[in-house]
Amino acid sequence: MPAPMKGQVCVVTGASRGIGRGIALQLCQAGATVYITGRNLDTLQATAQEAQSRGGRCVPVVCDSSQESEVRSLFEQVDQEQQGRLDVLVNNAYAGVQAILNNTKKAFWESPASIWDDINNVGLRGHYLCSVYGARLMVPAGRGLIVVISSIGGLQYFFNVPYGVGKAACDRLAADCAQELRRHGVSYVSLWPGLVQTELLKEHVMKEENLPIPLLQFKSRFSSAETTEMSGKCVVALATDPRILSLSGKVLPSCDLARRYGLQDVDGRPVQDYLSLSSALSHVSSLGWLASYLPGFLRVPKWVMTLYASKF
Repeated sequence: MPAPMKGQVCVVTGASRGIGRGIALQLCQAGATVYITGRNLDTLQATAQEAQSRGGRCVPVVCDSSQESEVRSLFEQVDQEQQGRLDVLVNNAYAGVQAILNNTKKAFWESPASIWDDINNVGLRGHYLCSVYGARLMVPAGRGLIVVISSIGGLQYFFNVPYGVGKAACDRLAADCAQELRRHGVSYVSLWPGLVQTELLKEHVMKEENLPIPLLQFKSRFSSAETTEMSGKCVVALATDPRILSLSGKVLPSCDLARRYGLQDVDGRPVQDYLSLSSALSHVSSLGWLASYLPGFLRVPKWVMTLYASKF
């Protein structure tokens, strides 16, 4: 089996389960050495064992991304063990899912104010901390790729106020860091997965308990949602793209990357194009009937999305 990333060193935060785990599996399958972080050693070791069965090497490191001292220690370990080499950093750690599920259908003033920290302490501040320490290894080498896992919630209201603000900030984090990293040959992108069949969401969708309104709308499509490893395939494609610097600073939806690199999900299914016109119209109650008549290749133009999100 080809190993396009053999010899490369990666860090994936929040890789005990979900999207982070899927990314770690794909990076190891591509032959990389992958450091994975999380707060529970047992689940980290289980992921590491499965990842190593695919190839590559997987190193579990207990690290709370909300603690700068632990983040610093993680990158010091990578620096020491890999002679300063770091090729890919994936900022994925996220501690806000349970907080979102526990406060469904509540306005921001009805929710505990602490939900801001539940969602954005690890899921935004932690990404910045990792970016700082990761860039300190990449910049001297003149190469590297940092990926932050974001979502379409950065473009439109989704779940709640802290979630949308945090995801919009992740997209801006990629854009602004890319501005300063470009001259050093380091790329920074924001990856938007589509609807993903994570373990936690599967559990809640099956029980139909406390589902936020966006998930209720997507429930019928959940069986055709992306696997957690689809994001991993996207990261491998980006990490092995010799022209990655041309994408630096951009928001990259998984469905766009599937088209760009000819990717299918790990189970052979095509990736749902959630930016197609038919998909967009299916969420508009008065126009939902029109969706089934539109061919899948018709897509929402990026300029329309830009205008939709315009603050001016």
